[in-house]
Amino acid sequence: MSEQDQRRTVGSGRLVTGIAWVVLLLGLWLWGREATDVREGISRPATGDMAAAGRPPDVPLPPAHAPLGDALPQRLDVPGLGIQAPVLSRGLDTEGAIEPPPFDRPGSVGWYADGVSPGEAGTALMVGHVDTETEPAVFYKISTLEPGETIRVLRDDAEVAEFTVDDVQVLTRDGFDAQQAYGPHSTGRAELRLITCGGTFDRATNSYTANVVVSAYLTGTGS
Repeated sequence: MSEQDQRRTVGSGRLVTGIAWVVLLLGLWLWGREATDVREGISRPATGDMAAAGRPPDVPLPPAHAPLGDALPQRLDVPGLGIQAPVLSRGLDTEGAIEPPPFDRPGSVGWYADGVSPGEAGTALMVGHVDTETEPAVFYKISTLEPGETIRVLRDDAEVAEFTVDDVQVLTRDGFDAQQAYGPHSTGRAELRLITCGGTFDRATNSYTANVVVSAYLTGTGS
């Protein structure tokens, strides 16, 4: 399989087929179009400390690092949360929606392979599930991240793209702002978004009521 084909690989299956994913992915379609023109699940809130979301930074944030070249992401590390997750390339399904990680791989993260790679100029998108029917999934606690914390992406060029969190938001499905979720915070930077379901689980619609969006930007490299 060529690198081009690998970046467009699409899996099958979903853990949750709720409205929160639908709103999220419709927003992605609208954002991409604008850019081109110029479960039954766990019933409690399942994203950790929701009050942490949107806290202003209380520490000075480092300057941005120059963007890197194109390279496939292989693993996502969030040291503060103990996350070390393999990255799966995801594309769009027949209905035009991005595929989240397969339902049987809740510990994996999906990277939107039709966008930029983590470390390139622009906004790289990664999605993950918040829980399964019985236990937390990979992004269960990402709402507890705070500005200044580190996210690392291991790439197939042997470089590690190191990102610093600058914002955490909970965006409700009503009035979902695609530009706010996916658009760059600063032109020319390499940015990263980690996205999952959030809010509370609505059994009537079999979905979550919001999305958690963690924003970070490239501040260094490692190996």
